[in-house]
Amino acid sequence: MSSLSPAPATAPTEKTMREDLAAAYRLMALFGMTDLVYTHLSVRLPGRAHAYLVNPFGFLFEEITASSLVVVDADGLPRQDTSWPINPAGFVIHSAIHCSRPDAACVMHTHTLAGMVVASQEQGILPLNQINMEFYGRVGFHAYEGIAADDNLSERERLVRDLGTRNALILQNHGLLTVGGTIAQAFYRMYYLEQSCRIQIAAQSTGVKLHIPSEAQILRARGQFEDDPDEGRLIWQALRRKLDREQPDYRD
Repeated sequence: MSSLSPAPATAPTEKTMREDLAAAYRLMALFGMTDLVYTHLSVRLPGRAHAYLVNPFGFLFEEITASSLVVVDADGLPRQDTSWPINPAGFVIHSAIHCSRPDAACVMHTHTLAGMVVASQEQGILPLNQINMEFYGRVGFHAYEGIAADDNLSERERLVRDLGTRNALILQNHGLLTVGGTIAQAFYRMYYLEQSCRIQIAAQSTGVKLHIPSEAQILRARGQFEDDPDEGRLIWQALRRKLDREQPDYRD
């Protein structure tokens, strides 16, 4: 079997989930998708009701390792011994989605420059490139309510409503969010949602008239993306190999 062939599906263990999530944190740092020690990537642990892995508060994403991730409950409170603090307020968004979307095993939220710029625009993602077209009509929009914190728990209901059955969300004047049945899926969606935002603001910065294809062309391109059964698996395997070569300590 070729080393580039998709790995056979196996039931995830806590060890493999920890390594995958630590890899995702490292990759976010590698691709410039961090906000110092803020924002979170989380994943639901298999076989444990309302138990999730999340980063300890105060770690840079480039410092995250598999063993440093902390198990928390739906309120963002630690369910394991840890000498590092957890930011329960930062888990408000994640807990709302995890508890309402059984299919959302992984939730990723970012504050990137490109994502925050597009989040400040009213029209959301424009179909300016075929990468953007993958998200056409597939991104929810959540109106700004201030900093998401545990003193505004009613916002959870509106977050869930605005995401609906979609896998991506723009939080107005705030940032981006993606979900996935796997860490690989959620990362794939976040990477290309971020790329869509970067493409958009780069195109807008030229000051020239922008070309938007017809809706028929846009829908055809979106359908072509939806026909791809890979869902980011090959990309994820390639990125894990990259980390194994360059930052193998993420597995520690």
